[in-house]
Amino acid sequence: MKSPDKKSVRLVSVSLLCLILTVNTFAQDARTVSFDADWRFKKENLSGVEKPAYNDTNWRKLDVPHDLSIEDLPVQIPDSIAGPFSKGAVSGRDGGFLVGGTAWYRKPFTLDKRSAGKQTYITFDGVYMNADVWINGHHLGNHPNGYTSFSYDVTSFLLPVGKANVIAVQVKNEGVNSRWYSGSGIYRHVWLTTVNPLHIDLMGTYITTPSITAQLATVSVQTTVQNPSGKASFTLRTQLYTPSGKLAGTATQLVTASKDHATPISQTVSVADPLVWSLEKPQLYRATVQILRNDKVVDKTTTPFGIRTIHVDAKTGFSLNGKPMKLKGGCIHHDNGPLGAAAIDRAEERKIELIKQNGYNAIRLSHNPPSSQLLDACDRLGMLVIDEAFDMWVKPKTPQDYHRYFNEWWQRDLESMVLRDRNHPSIIMWSIGNEITESADSTGYAIGKQLSDAVRSLDATRPVTMAIPLFITYFNKGKKWEDTYPSFANLDVAGYNYADSKYEGDHEKFPDRVMYASEYFPPKGLENWLKVEALPYVIGTFSWTAMDYLGEAGLGAPRLVKQETRKIAEGGLLGGSGSAFFLNPSWPIFNAYTGELDLIGTKKVNSYYLDVVWKRSAVEVLVHTPIPDGYKEANFFYNFPDQLKSWSFPGQEGKKMSVFVYSRAQRVTLELNGRVVGEQTLAPKSITASFEVPYQPGTLIARSYTDGRETGTDTLRTVGKPVSIRLKADRNSINASRNDLSYVSVEVVDAAGNVVPYVDDLLISYQIEGKGQIAGVANGNPADVSSFQRPQKKVFHGRGMVIVQPNGGPGTVTLTARANGLKSGLIQLTTK
Repeated sequence: MKSPDKKSVRLVSVSLLCLILTVNTFAQDARTVSFDADWRFKKENLSGVEKPAYNDTNWRKLDVPHDLSIEDLPVQIPDSIAGPFSKGAVSGRDGGFLVGGTAWYRKPFTLDKRSAGKQTYITFDGVYMNADVWINGHHLGNHPNGYTSFSYDVTSFLLPVGKANVIAVQVKNEGVNSRWYSGSGIYRHVWLTTVNPLHIDLMGTYITTPSITAQLATVSVQTTVQNPSGKASFTLRTQLYTPSGKLAGTATQLVTASKDHATPISQTVSVADPLVWSLEKPQLYRATVQILRNDKVVDKTTTPFGIRTIHVDAKTGFSLNGKPMKLKGGCIHHDNGPLGAAAIDRAEERKIELIKQNGYNAIRLSHNPPSSQLLDACDRLGMLVIDEAFDMWVKPKTPQDYHRYFNEWWQRDLESMVLRDRNHPSIIMWSIGNEITESADSTGYAIGKQLSDAVRSLDATRPVTMAIPLFITYFNKGKKWEDTYPSFANLDVAGYNYADSKYEGDHEKFPDRVMYASEYFPPKGLENWLKVEALPYVIGTFSWTAMDYLGEAGLGAPRLVKQETRKIAEGGLLGGSGSAFFLNPSWPIFNAYTGELDLIGTKKVNSYYLDVVWKRSAVEVLVHTPIPDGYKEANFFYNFPDQLKSWSFPGQEGKKMSVFVYSRAQRVTLELNGRVVGEQTLAPKSITASFEVPYQPGTLIARSYTDGRETGTDTLRTVGKPVSIRLKADRNSINASRNDLSYVSVEVVDAAGNVVPYVDDLLISYQIEGKGQIAGVANGNPADVSSFQRPQKKVFHGRGMVIVQPNGGPGTVTLTARANGLKSGLIQLTTK
């Protein structure tokens, strides 16, 4: 493959602007338009496809974002079933047994007369991976990184106005290149930007708020202007608008720019009575920047931003707008469950909504830059973000991963992340890496310094961090934890993965070091949080993970083993601890199952536990699922015992059930059908009480007490037999846009409308009519490897989900759910 012509190809990052509601708007200006629709697709390694005359009329037509790896496999694929999974997939358990490969995308387009004499750029927000791009047969370049945005100036390769141009993209997800599910293809948005030769650079607006008081905020706006056609004089006008749309301030400057001028032009605007961006009120201003010549607007951009301050130090911890707070965080991967990696706007927004609803105020993006739409959602909803660049540097974690490109590409990819994302008020830290293998040696220190310095040169307003694990010595035989200290010295805030035991000792050596749990095992939530509460220099915790994700199969799934032999149970996972962390569980588990929320957003025991840890709930009661005779549940540090919010276990009458009560109170009691069956005083630094209770249908109540006063109750009631299917949409009215979705919960319920949680093997069939289609079907079962796209799926614990996507203009969508022996469910949605 020939290298790109550096004179004609300009690789840049893009400042992506705010998503308004759920409508896909890369920019709020006419200069940038969506380039998502009407691509032609073929999953095959073909030759000659880049040539404009190539015949693709028989190819499949689709819109992006598109993830080819989540789609059902052809039945002739070895070891495949009726879905996207293959037991023999190259990705293995790390990739969730999903299949990559090489594929092509092609798109014809014609520019209108308004494009004559202008510059045209194409921008890809994310392509996994190793993307080669051609226009009209000219190779624009190769982009190895599957997560960073990239753009090309295509102006010199375009055909005259009115003639059809052809973009061709080859993607290559080959070999073992990721430790989690990556997805494949053009899985994020594509944009086409048309501007005058004199224009604001695609990455050309940088907004900071260096001074804020209750009466006045100083807003600094730096604008980089491209001027390829010679010396030019122009007026640069910046106008700031309040969240309600009122003009808040203006700066105007006369500029004379030489050819190829690319020096940022700095302007300062004062805003009276500023409305700060906060978690409770995430208020967003807009900065409109215009280039004017002879009073005519030559170019214009609009960028949302927030007026806010962040501060960290070892004495006061983390502060937002001068208010100290602890980070209640969770790590998340980039996939959207049944949609795969496809970054559909509403899917990204809903993920943040669910996480915030369950008590989090921060997320760590593991371990790559996200879509811009996810960051837009964090800005709008009020969620703090650690934006992370890399999972490896020069030493590999898998044979074909990014380490092969790091030395050549790290600077461009780091710039892509920071320059694209730095106007997002939600971002509070830049992370340069996760569990980097060389962190404990001199090579790691040198590379880390390069990366940290590069980030600070692009944005000095946020701390630099990285995550270093306690088990770093596993990667570096003969090394000690203390060998990581030089790498920590490159950072402003130190991320400790599973290393809370090191806080106090390291603080004695480095009293100014600010620390946080960048990852921790879910069952260790309390002991980690108690240290956050007690130690001012520990600013928060980030659980692994806030929500289930595809890949790293079975990392946190329940493990049933035979009691006498400790062999792996059929369909189960390896028991034990220690080195078992690095061993592969067995098919058909396909997701990690470490999430506080499962793959469809349902709360798991991890989430109820955190509700108590964070004092969102006084007491929670859960019941261990029955264990088959001859088996036992093995201990594993990503696991809680397998528990449900249920007291409905038909067939278990008279058998002892393990009941868990969680509370930060002093004492808890347990009542069954009005009779106290257990009472415990909780040990110091413990919130868990366990009881063995013979199962009897009825009402189970847990009560908590402190100083003799009842502080809370939690009740479970036995439900009736399943009689019907209930459908509930997260939103019954949605935009008639491919970027909007309605998430429809599917519930098997009894006559009183209670979900029946013991129903696990019921197949439900779906029919959809009207202005919509089924984008995905799913449940929370980590071992259900059936299709995400066929109109049928079993429920798990009585629950499932259908994701509805508009496929036309305004109108109605009717979804019907049917199952043998149950009354059907029906819901009508509106697209507008």
